[in-house]
Amino acid sequence: MAKQIYNRISLFRAEAGLSRKALADAVGVNPQTIGFLERGDYTPSLELAMKLAERFGISVELLFSFRPFPAMADVLRQAGEAT
Repeated sequence: MAKQIYNRISLFRAEAGLSRKALADAVGVNPQTIGFLERGDYTPSLELAMKLAERFGISVELLFSFRPFPAMADVLRQAGEAT
């Protein structure tokens, strides 16, 4: 049984100010594929995962994980407590 893969595509896409279509064009896929990926309905090939990470200038591990990512509000809250 395949493990679920979690991602932060929508977070990085929003930060970059990209539409699904613009991101899809940049990595050579259909805009629907980006939507499927963001919802977790589709697991990307290694090539596509690497293209997406490269587009955002980050490592694949920052974009994809086998464990759910913490909510951004929790990350910011913890950062605020550390200062």
